[in-house]
Amino acid sequence: MLNLHSTCCEGPNVPCVRCTGGSELMIVIEALVDDLRTLVGDCNISTANAVREQHGRDESMHSCQPPDVVIWPQNVEQVSKVASLCYTHNIPIIPFGTGTGLEGGVSALKGGVCFDLTRMDKILNLNTDDFYVTVEPGVTRKTLNAYLRDSGLWFPVDPGADASLCGMVATSASGTNAVRYGTMRDNVINLEVVLPDGRVLCTAGKDRSFRKTSAGYNLTSLFVGSEGTLGIITKATLRLYGVPEATVAAVCAFPSVQAAVDSTVQILQCGIPIARIEFLDDVMINACNKYNDLGYPVLPTLFLEFHGSENGVNEQVQQAAEITQLNGGSDFTWATDQEQRNKLWTARHNAWYAALALRPGCRGYSTDVCVPISKLPQIIVETKEDLITSRLTGPIAGHVGDGNFHCIMVLDLNDKEEVRKVKEFTDRLARRALAMNGTCTGEHGIGIGKRKLLQEEIGEVGIEAMKQIKTIFDPKNIMNPGKVV
Repeated sequence: MLNLHSTCCEGPNVPCVRCTGGSELMIVIEALVDDLRTLVGDCNISTANAVREQHGRDESMHSCQPPDVVIWPQNVEQVSKVASLCYTHNIPIIPFGTGTGLEGGVSALKGGVCFDLTRMDKILNLNTDDFYVTVEPGVTRKTLNAYLRDSGLWFPVDPGADASLCGMVATSASGTNAVRYGTMRDNVINLEVVLPDGRVLCTAGKDRSFRKTSAGYNLTSLFVGSEGTLGIITKATLRLYGVPEATVAAVCAFPSVQAAVDSTVQILQCGIPIARIEFLDDVMINACNKYNDLGYPVLPTLFLEFHGSENGVNEQVQQAAEITQLNGGSDFTWATDQEQRNKLWTARHNAWYAALALRPGCRGYSTDVCVPISKLPQIIVETKEDLITSRLTGPIAGHVGDGNFHCIMVLDLNDKEEVRKVKEFTDRLARRALAMNGTCTGEHGIGIGKRKLLQEEIGEVGIEAMKQIKTIFDPKNIMNPGKVV
């Protein structure tokens, strides 16, 4: 769903505090600026327009909605004290990481205080024997893996962007490695969360780092994917994995979308423990070739990666090659050393920017549906046909090993007819996924634009349950208001 026609920051005909009582809120915040300065220090607060606008949008096409003030807390104590102050005065709180989200999750729809957590950037308590590490919210995935380089361990969840790890927790991010290593939801052991009233919650108990538990409700998973609507994540304890002995990457082109996706399903059905299996259609391959100066055939293509022992990888490769060739796939183009693999996956991770380069000056909107693996060939073929019929620019890339794929819609926001067609297409795509027992978002989250689709997905009772949970944790509705529910 695209938020392109709203008459107010909350949507059509839905009044909000910024549009109706925003001036009163700003007066309250202005009166508290000195208190905020006292809590975080003069150099850790800003009301400058440029800074506020920078924090009022992510990489999505949703319009900028700036907060009234931005602060950079240095520790959990400061986060707790400022949250308590905001709670007392009914001031909205918007957590901010690196701003790489794609669903408008950092937009300050009702103004308020933006908590930029990037200066809380310590890596804490690395335990190589028990395979876990605790990080503050300013630590990004690339920073963590650079830190782990000499430990023999790594953190595999890889959404492409160098996102903050706690931001990845908040959106339940995943990425190219999820088919083997799971998503953030599978790799979070414990969280430290500051609740809206300033209380500090450790979701699995303070400093606990067990691999499994049957003790009570699963509070950790409740906050994974909460998108900043229940509390501010200030620490995350994450699972780590041993660096595989051998890693081999390969590229394989196919005569059709159906052949490529059929190969994906068959590889998974055969139980091959593949680490990555990514799909790019011919339009996306063409864009990546141009953007990254590559020479791949302009055909539907799979990018694959195999992890394990030398013998194990060789066996995986042989089995996968047999399956792809039975579906008309080309011989594998190999990438064995680190530099070659980095080049291959950099091209895949640059798909967003490569797609935007197809139409300079236009904006991008990434759809994000996920369906059962058996339905994947059907939905991708139908979506490709829909794009051609609609005459829209929407190259397809996907984490097809999880049943998750994206159409990166590239459009001119000044062309109202094109905007209308894109909105209708994205609605059709999401509902096509729901009709196949899938979800409207595999990894980007709900944010601003998919709240109605969430209602259709989980039903009236599910939405009511979510609202009740929200009310218990955030009775004043100050935590990232206007998102999710």
